[in-house]
Amino acid sequence: MSSISEAGSQPSAIGIPRLARVFICAAICVLLAELIGAITVPIGGSYKVVLLPLLWALLIGAIWGLAKPILPDMVGVDERLQGIAATALQPALLLFVGKLGLLVGSSLPKILSSGWALVFQEFGHFFGTMVFGLPVALMLGIKREAIGATFSVGREPSLAIIGEKYGMASPEGRGVLAEYMTGTIFGAVFIALLAGVVSSLGFFDPLALAMGAGVGSGSMMAAASGAIAAQQTAEVAKEVAAFAAASNLITTTIGTYFTLFLSLPFTVWAYGVLEPILGRGKDDTSTSSEPAGVPSNESHAARLSPLQLLSVWVISGATALIGNYLAYKTVPDAQV
Repeated sequence: MSSISEAGSQPSAIGIPRLARVFICAAICVLLAELIGAITVPIGGSYKVVLLPLLWALLIGAIWGLAKPILPDMVGVDERLQGIAATALQPALLLFVGKLGLLVGSSLPKILSSGWALVFQEFGHFFGTMVFGLPVALMLGIKREAIGATFSVGREPSLAIIGEKYGMASPEGRGVLAEYMTGTIFGAVFIALLAGVVSSLGFFDPLALAMGAGVGSGSMMAAASGAIAAQQTAEVAKEVAAFAAASNLITTTIGTYFTLFLSLPFTVWAYGVLEPILGRGKDDTSTSSEPAGVPSNESHAARLSPLQLLSVWVISGATALIGNYLAYKTVPDAQV
C-alpha cells in the first residue's frame, strides 16, 4: 500500500507542448506590459505614484486566468498549466538570484560608505513585518501561509527563497505569492500615502524616513521617497532621494541573506510559539504531520528535464531582454 502511495506522489514529467504554452503565455503578458510601460498617477497635491509594467503583467495574467471558462481550450490557462508555470518559476528566479549576487559584489564599496545607520535599520524591514504581521495573520485564521506572507516584504528575493525552501505550491509559497501580488498592486499607493502622513507629523527626521522608504522595491521606494521629499526643501529632498536609494540597495542585496538566515528561521520559530496561542479556525493539522520547514509533496507535482531547465533559463532571459528593449530601447553592453 505504501509503495502505491509513494509511486502516486512521484513527480510527473512536463510535456513539451504544455511547457511551450506556458512560455508563450508568459511572453505575451510580459511584452504587453512593457508596451504599456510605466504610468505616473497623481494622487493629490504633489504626491504621485509610478505604476510599473510588473503591475500590468500581473493584471493581464489574472484576467487571462479568470477568462478561462469563455476561452477556447488552446488559449485558456487551466490549473495544470498554472502548476507548470509554478514549477518553471523556481529555476527562472535563479537568474534573478544570480543578478543579485553580482550586484552585491559591485555595490559593496557604496554599501560600506553608507554608515551603520543604514545597516541597523534593516532589522526594521525584516523583523518588523513579522512582529506586526504574524500575530494579525494568526488571529485572522491564516495558518502556514502566514510564514511566507510575513517573514519579509515579499518581493522577488523572497519569492526565490520560499520557492527553493518550500516550493511555490506549498502553503508558505502561497503566502509569499499573495504578499507579492498585494504589494505590487496596492503597495506603492499605500506606502506613498503612509509616508506622506508620517512625514507631515514632523516627529521623525526626513533622512530616517528616507532610510525606511528603501524596502527593497523600486516602485515603493520611489513612491515613499517622493512623498517625503515633497515636504522638504530642495537640498533636503536630494538627500532624501540619496538615502532612500542607498537603503533600497542594501535591502535588495544584503537583505536577501538577512531574510534567508535570520528573519525566515525566526518567523518559523515564532509561528510555532504563537500559533497555538493566537491561531483561529481549524487545527493546523499540516504542522503535525508535515511541520513548517518541510516542503509539501504537492510542490513536486511536476518536474523539468535538464533540457527543459536550460530552455527555461534561455527563454526567460531572452524575454527579459526583449521586454527591456521595448521599455527602454536599450540592449546590454556586449563589451567586457
